[in-house]
Amino acid sequence: MLPIHTVLHATDFSDSARPAFQLACALARDYGAALVLVHVVPPARAFFAPDGIAAPFFVGDMYDAQVRLSRLHPGDPSVKTDPRVLEGEPAEQILRAARDTHADVIVMGTHGASGLTRLLVGSVAESVMRKSPCPVLTVRAPFSLSPDQAPLVEQHAETA
Repeated sequence: MLPIHTVLHATDFSDSARPAFQLACALARDYGAALVLVHVVPPARAFFAPDGIAAPFFVGDMYDAQVRLSRLHPGDPSVKTDPRVLEGEPAEQILRAARDTHADVIVMGTHGASGLTRLLVGSVAESVMRKSPCPVLTVRAPFSLSPDQAPLVEQHAETA
């Protein structure tokens, strides 16, 4: 049996990431492994105003990402999570987190893009798979565990 002590789940909070989170939780539970939750906020981009002055355009918000990541909870209280919000290029940061945490497996969703969309946008999952120091398990939605296997409990805080 493959020894798994640390499972890294990379999420972009999309619908395609949800099944990957379920599977990452199940792996962590079944192997008694730690679960590292990673979300990467892309770096600020510059845009140029009509007068030629460059101004930063923030793609993501670190605080918002931390709040959203804190709402992800495995259903089994024995699964210990380590949430991490990182900033930078997603594939690079996921790979760095995998090395830093000595991850035994990376579990991430894939949007399943193909053709021109994949060529123009690229695939974070593909880049991670090509360069990863450990096995990468990609989950393409729709996928779900049976209700008795699914450990997912995602808490949504109501905003006033």
